[in-house]
Amino acid sequence: MDKATSTAKLEPLAQGAGEELRAAPRFTLLIRAAKLVSAQGEFVCVIRDVSETGVSVRLFHALPGCKNFALHMPAGAVYEIARVWDRNNEAGFTFDQPVEVAKLVNESGDYPKRGLRLALCFPVQVATLAGGFEAVVENLSQQGARITCDTLLAIDQTVRIALPGLNGKPREVRAKVRWRRDDQYGVVFDDTFTLGEFARLAALLQAPALLSEGA
Repeated sequence: MDKATSTAKLEPLAQGAGEELRAAPRFTLLIRAAKLVSAQGEFVCVIRDVSETGVSVRLFHALPGCKNFALHMPAGAVYEIARVWDRNNEAGFTFDQPVEVAKLVNESGDYPKRGLRLALCFPVQVATLAGGFEAVVENLSQQGARITCDTLLAIDQTVRIALPGLNGKPREVRAKVRWRRDDQYGVVFDDTFTLGEFARLAALLQAPALLSEGA
């Protein structure tokens, strides 16, 4: 489930999804990554199927206990949704109002396609050939991050960032500085995260109990 595709086909609704989600024809989206935003934070999901009235998703951990969420698509569209059911790291939601299925599937609109980026803020240790220093990650994606620090870094400079690890030990990733704006830097990872690793890291940083609940 770590590679995305936009392929869609018409399929019946999965059994047990709830009467609220049965009224409209349902399209299955094969591995379309998105994010769920709630009062507990931002979490990675994969859309499984969608209709005008509802959507079901797969997660890599347990669903946060909130009822109301916002579904953020990679192209920028946002849909307000409410939880109807959840089990075994899967969940079904209803839209606040009917949606255009074709638009959601094709991600049409004015936004360019882009990878998922989560607004996660946490401290990290950064190392260069000149030494180490503290920085703050302000947002994170599978491919990179935006960091803030007092240390001056050069464009294309290689750094090593100690990110939290799921096994309790920091995970060091190599990255290159791609842009600089005052004390903010955009870095691109040499080794990108799989979607599952990215999703579990997001849960670890925001609501670690979800990892044990979804195990």
